[in-house]
Amino acid sequence: MRRRVAFAVVASVVTALVLVGMGTLVLSRAAARRSAEADLRHQASMVAELVAAFGTANQPDAAGNARLSPLALRKMSEALDVDDLGTLVIGPRGHEYGGLPASIDLSAQELAAVRSGDEVSGVNRGGRIYAVAGRTVGDSVVLVGITGSTRGLFAGSAGWFVLSSLLVIVLAVALALWIGSRLARPIREATEVTQRIADGDLAARLPEPPIGADDETAVLARSINAMADALARSRGMEQQFLMSVSHDLRTPLTNIRGYAEAIVDEATPPAAGADVILRESARLERLVRDLLELARLDARQFRLHPVPVDLSAVVVDAAESHRAELTGAGLTLDVRSAGPVAGTVDPDRLAQVVGNLVGNARRFAATTVTVDVRLDAAPDAMGPDATGAGGMNRRVVVQVRNDGVAITPADLPFVFDRLYQGQDQPTRTESHSGLGLAIVRELVGAMGGDVGVVTPPDGGTVFWFRVPLN
Repeated sequence: MRRRVAFAVVASVVTALVLVGMGTLVLSRAAARRSAEADLRHQASMVAELVAAFGTANQPDAAGNARLSPLALRKMSEALDVDDLGTLVIGPRGHEYGGLPASIDLSAQELAAVRSGDEVSGVNRGGRIYAVAGRTVGDSVVLVGITGSTRGLFAGSAGWFVLSSLLVIVLAVALALWIGSRLARPIREATEVTQRIADGDLAARLPEPPIGADDETAVLARSINAMADALARSRGMEQQFLMSVSHDLRTPLTNIRGYAEAIVDEATPPAAGADVILRESARLERLVRDLLELARLDARQFRLHPVPVDLSAVVVDAAESHRAELTGAGLTLDVRSAGPVAGTVDPDRLAQVVGNLVGNARRFAATTVTVDVRLDAAPDAMGPDATGAGGMNRRVVVQVRNDGVAITPADLPFVFDRLYQGQDQPTRTESHSGLGLAIVRELVGAMGGDVGVVTPPDGGTVFWFRVPLN
């Protein structure tokens, strides 16, 4: 990446210099040519004035023509620093004496202009510039022609331009390498950290960007760190889940085997041993059922079977089915209903949701588990409003409350995550895989509802969910 960035920057600078240089040289050449033409016209005019003055101060020849010796012309050419200089004298009878430089080929229009005392200039076919001036001396006309070259007219500026271009290119290379290094370093660091994470080092992190930094590299660093945090938390939850499931499997299996051996050895009454075996088998069955249920929910390999029912009656029946279990644990069940709530839902899935929430509340309750079902009402202002307009979007709201120790604020955002178990120990220590609440969230979402948890100011914890009546 560093090489590509450096190449792109240098190529852009060189391209810009070439384009600017070509334009500058073309414009400089045109300006130099115009300036050279103007100088030659001035010099030709000056020489013509001198020739005219010389011819006036000296007597003309027998034919009445002014003359200027070749030696004088050569001296004058050297003094003016021009390539060539020549004079053409046209007498009153049309006789011509001397001659213009061979590279000057005047058109009829230019010849007429200089014979009338004007100056002309241009570039001949050989690429040389010329200027011709005419002056009248008596009855004769003196034409003075001077030639010059455009070579070297802008050599100095071109040299400086080339030198400055080289310096700019050197600076561009250095700047490109620096920019490439600055851009590539965060990418290299991100690549190294992600590779370490891929290799299993979930503690690898990028340096945290400064507060307020919102450029692409800062966003990338925060995203990678957030991903690493999520992966580390997922791995911790997975390890915790495996330990919990292993314990849940090992404990009932150990009890089943122990009591089965005791029955075989006639060390315990068969009825008592069978009762323990049945109870532990139910625990195993519940665990396996939760695992299979969550797997089906993940794969979306389940279907809802909604039918018209009284949702309030379904919730009450599901809660009452746990009364004996709660009573055996020394808890009181308080079921409250605001009356019949007609709707179309899957009653089995709704009862499963209520059962999971009641079972979770039993683990944490101190004395009482409260189940409340109502229509179109916010759960004691502790969850989102559940209101309907004109009979549309009517929903039933169910809340399950326990009066035990409230869930800590650190645990609240994660209680519905699969495999997650809170930091605080439940009131009743028993095996628990941490899948029940995850199943609740999946089932409620499948029914088009939402779920949440709050901790009321007077203590305890309230789990609530709501589903549309359709």
